[in-house]
Amino acid sequence: MAELVRVRRWAEALIAMHLDTDAWTFGFDNAKTRGGQCDHSAKRITVSRHLAARFDDDEIHQVLLHEVAHAMAGPSAGHGPRWKAIAREIGYVGKRTLDKPVAEDLAPWVGTCPRGHLHYRYRKPAKSLSCGRCSGRFSREFLIVWEHRAPAR
Repeated sequence: MAELVRVRRWAEALIAMHLDTDAWTFGFDNAKTRGGQCDHSAKRITVSRHLAARFDDDEIHQVLLHEVAHAMAGPSAGHGPRWKAIAREIGYVGKRTLDKPVAEDLAPWVGTCPRGHLHYRYRKPAKSLSCGRCSGRFSREFLIVWEHRAPAR
């Protein structure tokens, strides 16, 4: 598990190496389903404090490289060839999306389909949902039953 103080130090060092430190800043956010974010309008890179506490040092370092590459590539690059080339150049070896599970223990809503697949939500589902693993489209046969729980802290 990565220590948040160390994550901040790495982020600030990467920003100093690759970006304008007078413009770009780093911070932690409360995201539970993504590791990091690059906000071009605010010129700010953030990492989820919840997921950083669950990932090992190498995984967090890859998240930081991913987001710094976004900052370097510009807002229109997405995950296209320009971003990929920059990411590779600065040492990113991960994939476009995070392979780790979301912070499921923090989700207050847990749903179960008739076949036992679990689903997690951070807000109360507003409408009936069916299991996407059991059926490619909405099906009452695979309706998810939701339960509210007190999330772990």
